[in-house]
Amino acid sequence: MKITLLVLAIVFSSAVFSQTTFDIEGHRGCRGLRPENTIAAFINAINLGVNTLEMDMQISKDGKIVISHDAYMGSNICSTPEGKPVSQADEEKLKIYTLTYDEIKKYDCGSRGNPKFPEQQKMSTVKPLLSEVIDTVEKYIAEHHLPPVRYNIETKSTPAGDDINHPKPAVFARMVYDLIKQKGVINKCIIQSFDPRTLQEIRKIDPNITTALLVENLKGLKSNLKLLGFNPTIYSPNFMLVNKKLVRQCHHLKIQVLPWTVNDEKKMVELKQMGVDGLISDYPDREIKVLR
Repeated sequence: MKITLLVLAIVFSSAVFSQTTFDIEGHRGCRGLRPENTIAAFINAINLGVNTLEMDMQISKDGKIVISHDAYMGSNICSTPEGKPVSQADEEKLKIYTLTYDEIKKYDCGSRGNPKFPEQQKMSTVKPLLSEVIDTVEKYIAEHHLPPVRYNIETKSTPAGDDINHPKPAVFARMVYDLIKQKGVINKCIIQSFDPRTLQEIRKIDPNITTALLVENLKGLKSNLKLLGFNPTIYSPNFMLVNKKLVRQCHHLKIQVLPWTVNDEKKMVELKQMGVDGLISDYPDREIKVLR
């Protein structure tokens, strides 16, 4: 009986994450509705019914993987331990790579809200660790008997930021891989990046891991794939770069197409009609409404 249940679980998980499933991803959890890259955003996205939680990774001074888009405590959303808004002048002094996690978690990055997202619910919250996100999500899903979700995790790195804002790509990739392996979620993870170097390094560690190349340039598919040096599982361009020809070219190479960040409902429908394999949105509630 136990073996049968295990087989069924594996089959179900594979079906959920198959290429035939249109992938509804919540950008930074659900940035339009909850503070970005926070536990609250991820849990809300799960309750809405996303397939995948999209998030960003930075590395703290003490070598912990912190979920944060910005490499610093942003003046647009974060407050100091004393409750005052972080100033733009202080951002450079508050790089995540130069702070321990004990220092980072003293900053509130949700109570002020985000002026760009008026629907976002304001709440006191901090930048969580990737390990905390995985533990919380997996427990929540198990307790509420919900379908599994994937983690689309971005290594935030650039050549200019090596050893200044983050570790070098080989170190960054190893840190991420070791953690998701320890947590037993490798098969649920997509490693995405604008930086081909981290994808190259993660592929050296595990050639079977799911990778996504993020793109915002005008070089075109052929040039971007040449720069990467292999075909990723997913090609993830800015939605404005997507057309039927690009989708057709990617699918010919057995590469999925996952545009970002799509918040307009009409555009969501247009892109799905072009044949994309999923969408990343700040408003997964809109995705679910118009696409399911």
